[in-house]
Amino acid sequence: MNRTPPTGQAAPGAMPSAGPPWQQQQQYPGHPQGNWQPTPTVPLPGDTLTSGSKLARIKALAAKYGRMMWWAHSLYALGLGVSVVIFAQKGFAHARFLTISLAVAWIGVIVFFRLFGSGAQQQVEGRGAKVRFFVMTYVLKNMYQGMLFFLLPFYWRSITFGTENQWFLFALGVCAFLSTMDVVFDRMLMKFKAAASTFYFFTLFACLNLVIPALAPNLRSALTLCMAAVLSALAFWTMHMPFKALKRPLGVTLLVGWTVASLLLAYSGRQAVPPVAMYLAKGAVGPKLLDDGRLAVEASALHHSLVSELNAVTDIMSPGGQGDRLVHKWFKDGELVQETADVQPTTQGDLGVVQLRSRIDAARLPAQTTGHWTLDIFTEDGQLVGRVPFDVIE
Repeated sequence: MNRTPPTGQAAPGAMPSAGPPWQQQQQYPGHPQGNWQPTPTVPLPGDTLTSGSKLARIKALAAKYGRMMWWAHSLYALGLGVSVVIFAQKGFAHARFLTISLAVAWIGVIVFFRLFGSGAQQQVEGRGAKVRFFVMTYVLKNMYQGMLFFLLPFYWRSITFGTENQWFLFALGVCAFLSTMDVVFDRMLMKFKAAASTFYFFTLFACLNLVIPALAPNLRSALTLCMAAVLSALAFWTMHMPFKALKRPLGVTLLVGWTVASLLLAYSGRQAVPPVAMYLAKGAVGPKLLDDGRLAVEASALHHSLVSELNAVTDIMSPGGQGDRLVHKWFKDGELVQETADVQPTTQGDLGVVQLRSRIDAARLPAQTTGHWTLDIFTEDGQLVGRVPFDVIE
């Protein structure tokens, strides 16, 4: 008699059939429904095992050496800045090449914010957008680094430490440093249009004070400063307002008001901006002047018994031409003793060097001559070119 149980029924005492191995489900205690099914992976178009492994290796290397690579790039940027400073020592005439960098940076900033937006609206999504973002910020950083580091040696020579125009050099140095900081530049300066345009405004203004005398020599420093302010204001405007805004009276009024305000602010603050196209190459004070125009003694400290008169000779390097009339101002303990406009300028052998001379006669000397003295060289518009300090001692 056939005792095989009917299909679908188990024999008495036998374990229930689990079915073929490929139909069996692994039991996982505590998991919902006691089993787990792996989620199938859907391959992306074009993905291969080889390309995935290469990408994984690149990501692993970036994660492991990312900080080291960041510092390496910072050192590279610093080295680039030093090389630009060395290049700038070759001559004032190279300043005219800054116009190319200024134009490229201006176009780059405008296009950048047209593509990616500003602030919370800035969108950098997708591989293509990220590549464009990286390329544009990298180019802009290198443009700024080249311009700002090129300016540093010129402003270093033209500022006078201990006066208000030293802060212009300090601001320029901060901007040069920020241009080498990837995180600050990408995530702060290029994140907000106001920050990026202000950064460009200052860079453009500082560059034009050097570029304009290189392109058009023999201009007054104050005129150069005003021209730089106007051009910088116009460039700033184009970064925030479209050209079609000029078709409306309100747009024209705002543009004119902004430009005039920038011009007045620059001129009123001209004492804080050094005349970068000239600087004090050499200066000295002494008690007596020789027949050939040289000082008999160049002293940083004089005994009061020797001071029957005071003479000064200063050499001004002026590669941007001689568009300014210069004056000597004598100060004792911060108080003006004499201002000399007739400084007898004479051109020296070296190109662009102008020698100035002035004197305080015995009748103009104060009764008490001991104290700290300075001889300041100013342009006729009040910009400080340089200073010669000395003391009269007891």
